[in-house]
Amino acid sequence: MAIDQGSSETFQAQGYVLAKALFSKEETERYVAHYMELRASGSYLGDSSGVDTSDGDPLLGYPRMLNMHRWDSLSLAWILDSRINEWLMALAGREPLALQTMLYFKPPCSRGQALHQDNYYLKVHPGTCYAAWLALDPSNEENGCLQVVPGTHDIPLLCPERADTEESFTDDIVQVPDDLQPEPIVMDAGDVLFFNGQLVHGSFPNRSTTRFRRSLIGHYVAGDAQQVARFYQRALRMDGSEVSIEEAPGGGPCGAWVDRAGNRVVEVSGQLPESWRGPVPWEEQIPESWKEPAPSGER
Repeated sequence: MAIDQGSSETFQAQGYVLAKALFSKEETERYVAHYMELRASGSYLGDSSGVDTSDGDPLLGYPRMLNMHRWDSLSLAWILDSRINEWLMALAGREPLALQTMLYFKPPCSRGQALHQDNYYLKVHPGTCYAAWLALDPSNEENGCLQVVPGTHDIPLLCPERADTEESFTDDIVQVPDDLQPEPIVMDAGDVLFFNGQLVHGSFPNRSTTRFRRSLIGHYVAGDAQQVARFYQRALRMDGSEVSIEEAPGGGPCGAWVDRAGNRVVEVSGQLPESWRGPVPWEEQIPESWKEPAPSGER
């Protein structure tokens, strides 16, 4: 598969690029059926309905799934898929290491996710992380499509503030100036959005009363990364072999937007709390019987 030069240039300039129809209709239908079956079968380590949930919150019935590739063979095959590897190699310049899988169901009338930067959580150094965001349903503004702020991949981490949890299932938000508002990424099922871990992105609530906005997400780092937040230290090469990455220290600088001679720039002006090291490592949370991937659907 040849990645055209225009896609690489878009990624370098904007911090993201859309790969149309990277996965087929048959593949996305299989993923939807698979994850809906898993969701109906019970609960799993890493499930989350977000913060400040209330009775009737749609996310209570469809909590986000996390790190399914640790126990589900279909998820493992997806995060190591050769098409994703080829795109990330072309965009990042080297073979990636796979860190995390996530499945968002985003059912009708559910909350979105406030603007954020992925590397705030992953703490990759040097460099940043990368995401592959596969749409499993047609995704537009009505059902809460992904929104990105183009060009923000070149800025430092922003200091987070308290988000409106009536609109967002997470309680952190980063602010952007009025002239840098998020732009919707309209996607068909099978499209994959690749984006840089510094890029500011999020989503608004699902306003549809009938439509899901399901998505399957992989997080990666470039193969020369030296540090990552403790939760993500057990990484996979794209051939499936394991590699450990040094734990990133807690804290670190963060910035805020300021006006400098009429230009809006990010000035490092704050510190993330030293206590922020990320969640307890995944390996410390799981039973011994879960420490090797199991056949699809067995958990």
